[in-house]
Amino acid sequence: MIIVYTPAGGGPEQYDARSLKVSEASIVSRTIDQKWGEIKAGLPDEDLDAMRAIVWVLKKRTTPSLRFAEVDPGVDEMVTRFDRQEVLDYIDNALAIRHADPDVTLEQIAAALVDLPQAAIDPEHAEQVIAEKTAEAPKDPAPESTPAETSGDPTPTSAPSDSTTSGSSPTS
Repeated sequence: MIIVYTPAGGGPEQYDARSLKVSEASIVSRTIDQKWGEIKAGLPDEDLDAMRAIVWVLKKRTTPSLRFAEVDPGVDEMVTRFDRQEVLDYIDNALAIRHADPDVTLEQIAAALVDLPQAAIDPEHAEQVIAEKTAEAPKDPAPESTPAETSGDPTPTSAPSDSTTSGSSPTS
């Protein structure tokens, strides 16, 4: 998950929660008194405490003396977005439903994924992947006919095989 923090009067800053080291995740966990699994589970729901603590710990990489109290964004200044890999995983999970239930159509899956681009850090990427992965595969094309089959000659022709000998070999 990417946390997008847009401070009042400033531009958006992106913080990748998956870039945290174990030691940093432990600091986040202790700071907001939640287990890492709870923190991760809260990110898609935009858990304010989780987002704030992650932003703080990641900012500490460049400003080690930064205190938690100094990172106090407004409630509307942070959102979470899926990164590119999470988008791929989300779409693949949706497509897995079709394998479990063949009555589910690609059109239904595409309809279910319609809001995903808004939740992605790269909406165009999400739209493109959804379009590609939910496009109906073309029906099996008719086999291509060879010239002999179309000329009425009952003997099909085959492509010459590559010789295993060199041009200078006495057998060529």
